[in-house]
Amino acid sequence: MRRVWDASPQVQAARAELDAARARAQAAAQSLYNPSLDLAAENADVDRRTAGVSLALDLSGKRRARASQGEAELRASEAGYALLRRDIATRWLTAWSTASLAARQAELGRQRLALMQRFDTLAAQRLKVGDISSPERDLAGLALGEAQVQQATLEGNEAAARAALLAIGDQASGSGDLPPLPKALPPDAASIAPRPLDDLPQLTRARAELASAEAGVKVARRARIPDPTLSLTGGRVRSGPRTDQVIGLAVSIPLPVLNTGRAEVLAANAEADAASANVRAQEQTARAALQEAQARYGALRSAAGAFRHGRAAAFEDRTTLLEKLWRAGEISTSDYLVQLKQSLDTALSGQELESQAWQAWFDYLTAAGRLADWIDGRPQDAFR
Repeated sequence: MRRVWDASPQVQAARAELDAARARAQAAAQSLYNPSLDLAAENADVDRRTAGVSLALDLSGKRRARASQGEAELRASEAGYALLRRDIATRWLTAWSTASLAARQAELGRQRLALMQRFDTLAAQRLKVGDISSPERDLAGLALGEAQVQQATLEGNEAAARAALLAIGDQASGSGDLPPLPKALPPDAASIAPRPLDDLPQLTRARAELASAEAGVKVARRARIPDPTLSLTGGRVRSGPRTDQVIGLAVSIPLPVLNTGRAEVLAANAEADAASANVRAQEQTARAALQEAQARYGALRSAAGAFRHGRAAAFEDRTTLLEKLWRAGEISTSDYLVQLKQSLDTALSGQELESQAWQAWFDYLTAAGRLADWIDGRPQDAFR
């Protein structure tokens, strides 16, 4: 997963956006105003040389409000970065289980193709000695042709699954040897304690966005309050033979007459209301997703476990037995093909069931907020 994250353009873009948010937060904490320097000279009846400095004073707390908004936006960006990494991990794990399933099914298809080739050869030999009829020999040839077509489909599915890994950014797994799924089924859902809703990245981001919107309301309100500008001027004035030193102090305040800033406050309040509603929506969605993922995973894991302990999983034993019965003449060629097809379909369904159980496990870890813990290999005791 670390290799996938490092190679993912989406993660790289999110990391750059996080750096930008961090820089914006630092910028928001800076002073709003810089001092101004004014130099003036006048040659007339009166010669004047003055220098002045002026500075707008932030008396309404605009800087503090902007800094609070910048910090909230930074937290939202950090949560969004973690959320993107989680989503890419979920996508890769799902694609990995799909590709692993496709590889196992393609391998099972190659076993079927080998069986059909041997069956076709044996059928030709038995036809020569008169053990089977010509129509039964044709059935063997048709079965071989069907197996070849189905094998091409399975190989295509495997190629498509590997292409999905390549699309996520995993060049190694997409083109090289694919690590198989573990032989054992994933653990029971009861062994993983879900994180509190507030600790989920989507809730963290939503609450940070709410904090940013609420800080935006304060920024808009503070912006309505005009800040005075204090100016200090000093210099020399010469009129004829007389030279005087002068010093002046001035205060100017803008008048909020043409633009009072009320519309900006209304817009900021509406954005805060929307962010608050989004937090409630995220809570409902996360709670429902956890319940659905837990129930689906429990059902699929139980079904996969029952399949493993049943006779349906013994594919190789059944194929060997069917071939012995057919060679002994205890079952006909058509019965052999029907039962072999049923055995193969059952084996393929069992593999797909296990793959679905693993995908449901990944979805449950995602909904429970424990996917990063599982990827990092933390012990199960740390989940509680």
